[in-house]
Amino acid sequence: MPHSAILMQADIFYGIDRDDIERIAKICQERTYRDGETIFEENSSGDELYVIAEGEVEILVDPAMVSDQEDIRTEERIIARLRRGQSFGEIALVDQGIRSATARSASKNTHLLVIPREEILSLCEDDPLLGYRLMRNLAADLSMKLRGTDFHLRDQLLHEGTTH
Repeated sequence: MPHSAILMQADIFYGIDRDDIERIAKICQERTYRDGETIFEENSSGDELYVIAEGEVEILVDPAMVSDQEDIRTEERIIARLRRGQSFGEIALVDQGIRSATARSASKNTHLLVIPREEILSLCEDDPLLGYRLMRNLAADLSMKLRGTDFHLRDQLLHEGTTH
């Protein structure tokens, strides 16, 4: 499937016209991962946005990263499972900070489109309307993910409160 067809299915490119999608498709790189293979690790630097073309990706956090307590559960926790058309790594486009979670392939053939930060920002600077639409969509996507994480956190806190 052409890159543009995959991008048109991604929520973060909603409302972006076909010509702009074609321009974005030209800067995409392709990467394939096997089941269980790490795409990036929590606390690593990041400067790429990923769109899932095929397969699934798990997003994981390590509880030990936020606590130095000896008794904290140390295995990584899956906080999201993403599928075709979904994106991840968006925060790297906004602030170039460290990755807030680990991304790992969750299927035998996970095919990703990778969009380098500098190249997408250059397109946005050259075309402010494209930049506005993309950043609006990124903000909406991040907001939805943050609300989901908040709900998950509240659920865990309420559950922990009933077990004591």
